[in-house]
Amino acid sequence: MSLQSNLAPSTTQLRAYAPTADLNVASPPQQRQKVRPHTAASKRDLRTEPRPIRSLIVALALIFLTVFVVLPLVVVFASAFSRGVSAYFAALAEPEALSAIQLTLLIAAISVGLNLVFGVIAAWAISKFDFAGKTFLITLIDLPFSVSPVISGLVFVLLFGAQGFFGPWLQAHNIHILFAVPGMALATIFVTFPFVARALIPLMQEQGTQEEEAAISLGASGLQTFFRVTLPNIKWGLLYGVLLCNARAMGEFGAVSVVSGHIRNETNTMPLLVEILYNEYQFVASFAIASLLAMLALITLIVKTILERRLDEGQMVSDD
Repeated sequence: MSLQSNLAPSTTQLRAYAPTADLNVASPPQQRQKVRPHTAASKRDLRTEPRPIRSLIVALALIFLTVFVVLPLVVVFASAFSRGVSAYFAALAEPEALSAIQLTLLIAAISVGLNLVFGVIAAWAISKFDFAGKTFLITLIDLPFSVSPVISGLVFVLLFGAQGFFGPWLQAHNIHILFAVPGMALATIFVTFPFVARALIPLMQEQGTQEEEAAISLGASGLQTFFRVTLPNIKWGLLYGVLLCNARAMGEFGAVSVVSGHIRNETNTMPLLVEILYNEYQFVASFAIASLLAMLALITLIVKTILERRLDEGQMVSDD
């Protein structure tokens, strides 16, 4: 008998044994409260601020967004295309630019892939099990949020540098970590590893363990339970965390700058190359690459909004 057919009665069983607080049980008359739907009049009553105050708040928000978000994006794209479309694509076709784009994609793929595995495992352990050191693990996951990216890069210099803890051994075995792709990937992984885990932990904690326990009681193995029960329930949250992780990995500057060495055509990612070209007064090339990062930010924002709606819809369905 397949797992999917076995899982069908489990939902009924879970509903049959659901807590009475979740059921539509009639309460005594003295405890009943009549819930009235929100009408247009009731919504207007909740608005205590006068119309001029509300208009002023909205105007200030729009001005803030225009000055600090919209205007910088417009300047980036206008500067990138200031000498025409041909000059824009010629700047992106330069060997140095292509090398930076390829290296950025490579480091993002490595960091997102490893953080995907770590985030799922960490979220599974924290949300499904109780163990000693659980609070400490959560603190470690949040650590990159509070540490400066530059400090994160310096940590790897102290570990893998020529005078670092592992430096002499690495040099004796001709292994290059700093000023090479491994060091840049490690720094990016450290900076970005909270995103997937932090997107999944509250979602998996809210879902509980009832469905997994029902699947295991019906004979499903651990892998079957994960791929057929847990993963479909967390897929939108997982995509949300991967999206944020990828955006941060491709735009990371501070930690990567410390460990890269800024070697031309070898260890320059897109953010590093933007700074180098700008300092060399190659403004069109600099803003052309910056426009790619800006487009990534816009795409991330759009997809993030879509995934947030999916997550809200999934939570509403689970609540029903």
